[in-house]
Parts: sequence; C-alpha cells; structure tokens
Amino acid sequence: MSKQMTEMLKGVLEGIVLAILSGRSAYGYEITAWLREQGFSDIAEGTVYALLIRIEQRGFVDVAKVPSEKGPPRKVYSLNAQGRRHLDEFWKTWSFLSERLEQLHKGGT
Repeated sequence: MSKQMTEMLKGVLEGIVLAILSGRSAYGYEITAWLREQGFSDIAEGTVYALLIRIEQRGFVDVAKVPSEKGPPRKVYSLNAQGRRHLDEFWKTWSFLSERLEQLHKGGT
C-alpha cells in the first residue's frame, strides 16, 4: 500500500469500521480479516484494536464479552444508536467530499 493510500485510509478507517459494524457485530480480528479480504492488506491488527478502543470510549459501540475456544473471552462490538448517528454523519461528509473531488477530477472548479 502506498504512503498516500495509508494516509488517506487513516482519515476514513473509523467510518469503514463503523460501516462494517452496522451490518453485524464483530470482534477485532474479524474486522481486520474482512479489511484484508477487501484489499487493505497492510492494516495492522493493532491499528484496528486501537480504533475499537477509541470508538468504545466515544460511546459509538456496545461491547459484549463472548467466551472463546482459544484463550480469554473476545470483545464483540455492536454499533449502537449514537454510533449509527455518527456513521450517518460520516456518509454525509463522504458524499460531499467525493462529489467535490469528482468535479475536480473531471476538470471542473
């Protein structure tokens, strides 16, 4: 992944993770694996776990500890109402930015 891609991804990774959680509950490794399957192969697990801690602290997710066959219980994250509102704002912002960038790309000002 290029440095430019890495920097851009940092700005939207929270929205991506919230979008993943809007479809289903998941634990950190599942989210990381899905991201890698989608081509984000350079994302470190530590990056995703740090982001999950931040969104938990900001009140965007509910967390349940689920027993694991291998080791300690897993923290499973579910998007809550506050997280859905934040995700809605993310999509509005994304739409605004992507429309403006597309205009610039096509030569418009």
